[in-house]
Amino acid sequence: MNDFLFTQVLTELEDAVGRENCSTSEIDKVTHSVDYFWLSRMWADRGRRMPEADFVVSPKDARETSKVMKIANYYKIPVTTWGGGGGTQGGAIPVAGGILLDTKRMCEIYEINEEGMYIECGAGAIYKHVEWAANERGYCTMHYPSSLTCSTVGGFLAHRGIGVVSTKYGKIDDMVLKMEVVLPNGDIIETSPAPKHAAGPDLNQIFIGSEGTLGVITKAQMRIYDQPETRRFRGFLFKDLSSAFKASREILQKFKPSVMRLYDEAETASLIKKIVGVERKGAFMNVAYEGVKELVDVEEKILLSTFQKYGAEDLGSEYGEKWWKEKITFFYPGHMMDLPQMFGTMDTIAPYDKIEKIYRAMKEAIETNFPQAKFIAHFSHWYEWGCMVYDRFIIDGKDVPEDPREAMRLHNAIWNLGVRTAIANGGVVNDHHGVGIKLGRLMKEQYGLAMQVFEGIKKSLDPNGIMNPFKLGL
Repeated sequence: MNDFLFTQVLTELEDAVGRENCSTSEIDKVTHSVDYFWLSRMWADRGRRMPEADFVVSPKDARETSKVMKIANYYKIPVTTWGGGGGTQGGAIPVAGGILLDTKRMCEIYEINEEGMYIECGAGAIYKHVEWAANERGYCTMHYPSSLTCSTVGGFLAHRGIGVVSTKYGKIDDMVLKMEVVLPNGDIIETSPAPKHAAGPDLNQIFIGSEGTLGVITKAQMRIYDQPETRRFRGFLFKDLSSAFKASREILQKFKPSVMRLYDEAETASLIKKIVGVERKGAFMNVAYEGVKELVDVEEKILLSTFQKYGAEDLGSEYGEKWWKEKITFFYPGHMMDLPQMFGTMDTIAPYDKIEKIYRAMKEAIETNFPQAKFIAHFSHWYEWGCMVYDRFIIDGKDVPEDPREAMRLHNAIWNLGVRTAIANGGVVNDHHGVGIKLGRLMKEQYGLAMQVFEGIKKSLDPNGIMNPFKLGL
């Protein structure tokens, strides 16, 4: 972009959002070029500059966002949406330059409707702030991911996020009632006033998980819940994963615990031993169940008798409660992976008849082909029909190439093998972190000819291709 056109666009953006909310400073461009994607952090750590936006723009609402989108669409300038910058897939990195649309000014809590049981908030609100607002009225959001304090409402919706009590309350797409979205041409639309209906396809589900490729989510109505009367925890130790899967599948046919988190033998022997204090061999599982006391009493009896049938050792409430209190400690320095290590989370999901096979196939593939890698996993979001595996590979810093291009080659080779192994055995590209630029190349391998449906929607809504280029395989 030449200097004349750059200045012309800059003045139009300043007119749209206010001069103080439109930046071209180096510090703003640099800080909006690296998220939690390992490659972006490694690239910067090696002294390289990541791709940067030309403009960092912060609209306050849908009206200002609409103005920005009309400018971008007219000049055919790429637009990348930025929430909290906590994503792991590179979805917020402005790889094509252009406009970086920071949503965090859209953080207002508009309404807490106690009769309708929802909270209406701006898409740029940090979800922890939404939780606090609900708590002040005696309610809760029941969306508690590890990134609760550093990710936004829009970010969770755009990447189809999930929290630790999802087994009972669902993913983020189960919690949203209605959304306000600004389309690439600047039109402002609202999805249906009720999330369950027969009035055509659900518009919510078109934009949820679209990772900023179809429009900008600016506002959402999210469900709120009564605080549970009681919440109980129980720790168990299974002799192996197979018996734990059988027990868990049976439980899910009877009732829904709020938390079910099963760790493989390797993670039980490492993180669980270190943080929770379980020093026995086996597969540790923490279960939480909550609600009305009388129902919880019944659920506890069913849980104990069912797990006993599959040989689980009841560790009591101590370890379960400690896990709940320490669940964020897993991500503190000294426990969480970080540079100079190479690491990644290859979460996938499948029915019960495939999930253990996927886990074992991925573990064997990674550890056989990349012997410098350690592979650990847990299973943390469960349904009546199946569950997801949250598997990680970790490589010590001494085994990571210093040359950033060679490090990228190794990183991408591991991801290619892991995800292709999951797909080949009945899994998907990703469960709840999204696709971004990290995994976009693998989307057609999962969907095949069905990918043309996504491409058709993209072409219809964004004919100029300005929205978050090179993400989601679009």
